[in-house]
Amino acid sequence: MTSFKPWLLAAILGAWAAPSLAALNVFATVPEWGALARELGGDKVNVYVATNALQDPHHVEAKPSLIARARGADLVVATGAELEIGWLPLVIQQAGNPKVQAGKPGYFEAAPLVPMAEKPTRLDRAEGDVHPLGNPHIQTDPRNIARVAGPLAARLAALDPGNAAFYQARYKDFADRWSAAIARWEREAAPLKGVAVLVQHKGFPYLTEWLGMKEVAALEPKPGIEPTTAHLAEVLALVQRQPVKMVIRAAYQSDRASQWIAERAKINVVALPFTVGGDDAAKDLFGLFDDTVQRLLKGAQ
Repeated sequence: MTSFKPWLLAAILGAWAAPSLAALNVFATVPEWGALARELGGDKVNVYVATNALQDPHHVEAKPSLIARARGADLVVATGAELEIGWLPLVIQQAGNPKVQAGKPGYFEAAPLVPMAEKPTRLDRAEGDVHPLGNPHIQTDPRNIARVAGPLAARLAALDPGNAAFYQARYKDFADRWSAAIARWEREAAPLKGVAVLVQHKGFPYLTEWLGMKEVAALEPKPGIEPTTAHLAEVLALVQRQPVKMVIRAAYQSDRASQWIAERAKINVVALPFTVGGDDAAKDLFGLFDDTVQRLLKGAQ
């Protein structure tokens, strides 16, 4: 007969009584929100990012691997404003995870927390990839990151109340460092105020508004529509009347159109990381804006 082992019973009871050490599983749709979740959650979160900086976030395949990750998620962090409309609803539906359905505590959108730019006055898909709620590329203004950080930290705390004080402390530390960084970036970027630029895609209204730059035209005739040579010729004619310093594109975009216009207009092409991981310098949120400001300053020379 096996002898009774009091130490074994104590170990079992202790394991039952101990608080769970399992980290929250966070499914971030794009790299900027994955990076922010790591800043706020530290070792209390496991973060999976569904896309990378060299993918167009509008057009992503709802792969089984994404569905599997969403099935095990405690929190989905998305941009919203229809940025992920072509794939995220399908991923969440197929995952069958009740915790992360829209409207549940496990589903979080960033765009509703931000003053949205470029809300269309009329909705017509013939106008290209139009977003009814406004331009979803909110991550190009660091002030928007600040607007999202507090509510995201609060959501982490609500889902994991045992670590609420931890998330609040992480948020305060991040907010202090981020505020100081924004002030520094704005000082460094002062020479960019009033600089006229072209953009390849309508992806930078928040960036140009933040830095006081002037967007003269977009190379895409309509959002998401590849520019024809005829349209590029029209933009070139505009630039000859209204000079610009540079043409800006995101790292994930082809450089064909921007190189075409740059060679003929004798202006610089500036490829911006656009999000975390867009180039070697943009390893985190701070590096993203360090690199963005420096690239723009170089392009303006």
